[in-house]
Amino acid sequence: MKQKAYAAAGVDIDLGNKVKATLPQLLASTHRREVLGKVGGFGGLFALDVKKYHQPILVSSVDGVGTKLKIAFTLDRHDTIGADLVNHCVNDIAVLGAEPLFFLDYLGTGKLEPHVFTDIIKGFARACAANGCALIGGETAQMPGFYQPGEYDVSGTIVGVVEKRKMLNGQKTVKRGDVVIGIASSGLHTNGYSLGRKIFFEQLGLKPTSRVPGLKGTIGQELLKEHISYGPVVQKLLKKFNRTGSPDQVKAFAHITGGGFVDNIPRVLPAKLDVVIHKGSWSMLPIFQIIAEQSGVPDEELYQVFNMGIGMVAIVTAAQAPAALKFIQAQKHDAWIIGEVVKGRGEARVV
Repeated sequence: MKQKAYAAAGVDIDLGNKVKATLPQLLASTHRREVLGKVGGFGGLFALDVKKYHQPILVSSVDGVGTKLKIAFTLDRHDTIGADLVNHCVNDIAVLGAEPLFFLDYLGTGKLEPHVFTDIIKGFARACAANGCALIGGETAQMPGFYQPGEYDVSGTIVGVVEKRKMLNGQKTVKRGDVVIGIASSGLHTNGYSLGRKIFFEQLGLKPTSRVPGLKGTIGQELLKEHISYGPVVQKLLKKFNRTGSPDQVKAFAHITGGGFVDNIPRVLPAKLDVVIHKGSWSMLPIFQIIAEQSGVPDEELYQVFNMGIGMVAIVTAAQAPAALKFIQAQKHDAWIIGEVVKGRGEARVV
């Protein structure tokens, strides 16, 4: 059979349709009762149950995975990328107290590779199911000549909901003397990879397949560790410590992403208060120990680029800090008291 003109130009619609035919099975685990219609329509449909809320506030966020994708390309391993993206987006709305409702993805590539597409979608589905989030649609774009061979880009949009009176606003509630709890990350998560790749592959002369003392696997395996979702533990914390009719004990959360401690924590602080983070107050992951000891990058910059082993911080009252810490640890997250709120100018300082 003669090849179709569009396929000869690099866009194989028939292959795209064949690959997408597997989507209903892949996405079945993410179904929520509020989802209407089928995946593949012009728009995803979600019937919000407004009876559950007095004043529902929709919370949305959009993000990508960044240059972490370069590691996936090199190792031809794509099963973690979808989960990275979902979990990052879940965390971004969790800091407001929102639970995720639905997720939409975008995948752009020069040539559609079925195994790559399937691995990415499986990651989306696995993470959405774990977070109770419906994957209701997306877009896969074949754009020959736009990407390097074997490369692609992904992004995702999440929509969640929070009751207005339960929405977190640290700028109004955080007080001097509150305590900062740090919750462990799995590694770099999805930020700092441009500098991380330069340190490991240019400066130290390593390859993704290299093994380094102190790491259980290869550098590539370490750098592809999935971005942790803190959504479930955040919801459980709020349910236990923030009771209706009583002052909130959990005041705020900050997702430690691009900008590290220095740029993310101030986003939830009042203008006249600072947070002081104490180095050495948590067990730093080996990957960050290597970066700190061998990169030559000043600590001041490291704590602004990387999460340094802390993926999320919670600001809680001093009275409830020990109980909150114990509760987080009981949810199988490593966590530590790493700082406190002091008088200042709305800044985060690492000392």
